[in-house]
Amino acid sequence: MSAHDHSDHGSYRSYIIGFLLSVVLTVVPFWIVMADVDVSLGVALAVIFGLGAIQVLVHVYYFLHVTVQAEDGWQFMSLLFTAILLIIIMSGSIWVMLHLHENMMPAHDQIERVRDVK
Repeated sequence: MSAHDHSDHGSYRSYIIGFLLSVVLTVVPFWIVMADVDVSLGVALAVIFGLGAIQVLVHVYYFLHVTVQAEDGWQFMSLLFTAILLIIIMSGSIWVMLHLHENMMPAHDQIERVRDVK
């Protein structure tokens, strides 16, 4: 396959499908937040993050045309490696932020320790 062979690119129909899926996957979380839907915070966050992850897959498949077969799977492998790194970085960051409060010294303890040193 030459560098300018566009036979593997999507058709007009696939672009429309990708666009419509992207619109739906954007409107649903927006509606949950803006319409003040009566769901718990955990459910709302799960829906928002879940639909966001699905939207990433829609964009990668319909617009970037990354498939397992593209370039003998190297595109997919690099995308998978990127996703794994992203998950490690995001989960580590969230873990640090959630546990930061537990590991911080309260302000009143800091003041007492400074007084004890003097």
